[in-house]
Amino acid sequence: MTSGDVIRLLPDSVANQIAAGEVIQRPASVIKELVENAVDAGAKNIEVLVTDAGKTCIRVIDDGRGMSETDARMAFERHATSKIREAADLFALHTMGFRGEALASIAAVAQVELKTCSSEDGLGTFIQISGSQVEKQEAVACQRGSDFSVKNLFFNVPARRKFLKSNQTELSNIVAEFERIALVNPDISFVLSHNGTEMLNLPALPLRQRIMGVFGKKLNQELLSLDIDTTMVKIHGYIGRPESARKKGARQFFFVNGRYMRHPYFHKAVSSAYDNLIPVGEQVSYFIYFEVEPSDIDVNIHPTKTEIKFENEQAVWQILSAAVKETLGRFNAVPSIDFDTEGMPDIPAFENSPYTVAPPQTSFDPSYNPFNTTAVPPSAYSSASATNKETERESFGQDVREWGASTGTSVRSSMNKGGMPDFGRSGNYTPSFGSHKNRVEWEPLFEGLERTSSDSDIQPEEEVRPFFPESTEWGQASQEDAVTPSFSGEEGEKQSQENSMHHYQYKGSYILTSVKSGLMIINQQRAHIRILFDRYMAQIENRKNASQRMLFPDMVHFSPSEIPVLEEFMDDLNALGFDLSSLGGGTYSINGIPAGIEGLNPEKLVTEMIQTAIEKGCKVKEEVQSMLALSLAKAAAIVPGQVLTDEEMNRLVDDLFAVSTPNYTPDGKTVLTVLKEDDLEKMFK
Repeated sequence: MTSGDVIRLLPDSVANQIAAGEVIQRPASVIKELVENAVDAGAKNIEVLVTDAGKTCIRVIDDGRGMSETDARMAFERHATSKIREAADLFALHTMGFRGEALASIAAVAQVELKTCSSEDGLGTFIQISGSQVEKQEAVACQRGSDFSVKNLFFNVPARRKFLKSNQTELSNIVAEFERIALVNPDISFVLSHNGTEMLNLPALPLRQRIMGVFGKKLNQELLSLDIDTTMVKIHGYIGRPESARKKGARQFFFVNGRYMRHPYFHKAVSSAYDNLIPVGEQVSYFIYFEVEPSDIDVNIHPTKTEIKFENEQAVWQILSAAVKETLGRFNAVPSIDFDTEGMPDIPAFENSPYTVAPPQTSFDPSYNPFNTTAVPPSAYSSASATNKETERESFGQDVREWGASTGTSVRSSMNKGGMPDFGRSGNYTPSFGSHKNRVEWEPLFEGLERTSSDSDIQPEEEVRPFFPESTEWGQASQEDAVTPSFSGEEGEKQSQENSMHHYQYKGSYILTSVKSGLMIINQQRAHIRILFDRYMAQIENRKNASQRMLFPDMVHFSPSEIPVLEEFMDDLNALGFDLSSLGGGTYSINGIPAGIEGLNPEKLVTEMIQTAIEKGCKVKEEVQSMLALSLAKAAAIVPGQVLTDEEMNRLVDDLFAVSTPNYTPDGKTVLTVLKEDDLEKMFK
């Protein structure tokens, strides 16, 4: 090598650590690789023992074929495998592993001990490796199968260990990985324990019973059996009923040839089959298993082997979507017209009956004269009266608008205590109810506009949620005292005072109010989220909750992967007003809920909050609290399209400008904007 040569081969220990960065990302990755190896070894009983969420020790025991002394040593070498021999074997895979990287990567970043035996005589091999270095190898007495112990994960890579999440989060990831393998191997018995406590004990059972064992018996009533067999692909499994849809917490799994996979494209195929059957933004559970020829898929895309490419994805998409639709129709899970004639009354006109159908009898008043306006029949009078009243009301509204335009006085400011315009104050205005002059010219400008609740009887189509509880301990300020970064000081007070009696609602979603600088537009749902978020954060910080006891507690079942997260956040949930107690077996009783959310589903709400926590993977305590408060605020906030009274709009604006940051929601979305007066005037030039 000359002085100019700089390229060198990396030592095996360094290369293994680099490979471990892709294969072994967290303790759950170790569980996945070791348990999949046990499945490939033909094990019928697999036990996983975890200590400190896998950071201290992970132990996997199986009763598979085991390994000989030579194979046990060779298994820790890079790219050493028993599952393929040549490149063509990559397209005929029937095993979970094949890359030969897992054990080498684990041994590079942890201290590993292996006991294995491939014979019935009880004489096996013990190997101890630390940081890719073999420290001990000797014969040992053990049962047939393998026993792996992985200790002090990332002991020699402190930066990787530093970025591991909390024990509860890492344990949740471990359980989730364990569940995926258990769901695809129902004929194998699995046991998972953490710190000496058994979390899952799944005996070998049929697939539907295995699903119930993992996620609870309540899921059984939600599932529909799916089964379709074509020359290209065989699909079977279970899908959820439309009425079981939820925003979060749906159990959604794809498996292909016994391997878990993520496939957003196929997820869209399932979702499209539920179009118009479930609310937008909600999802159903599904457990779908594909069986295809190994040559029709490519598993070797990523070391984790969860991204899989299908040769005919579009055709499989169509088959999957059709299979889901067929299942929904077969189980009457879609709305349909009932053509069942059982129980229908007999209609004489459609059967040979000896009875004669008599013509309908009519009656009339011989003294009625249609040209006599003083004698109007009651029915006609009611209709005419309603029409006249409607015409009179429209004419009256026109006169009020014309009067307001001519005097420069708003209708709201002219209301007397009885709720009617006080025209006597202007002194010289007399409404002309018969005047419709120029009505056609301006009326099209108002087509499609909605009136506020004070002027209309129209009710929103969506659910109407309670606006605010009667008491708010976290603080309440009047508009005169509101101080914000954008509207502060004397100018803020003047603008707030001007807003006190001039709020208007547009399409049940926006509040319009005039300020000194122009026209302010407030998104009422986001404003409510901002207000509720600050209130819930104050409750968490002060540990002062306002809980509403439930007369009949709700029962909710959590999967083993959700329970660690729930227990971690239990104190914060209690501070928000939730009162949960464990009944064992993953079932919890919801005895109390936060005040002001009585119209919501507590079971669905708690489940969605836990799922959000798992998705976010918050590590810092403050992040967790903020996430929980935001999830509850979004669920409890008023919905778009909800009509508010003047009092509610005043209250909303008052409370909005009492918070520290009224301009944005906690997740950075705009709450309000101001259309400048100059820009407004330019629109009409």
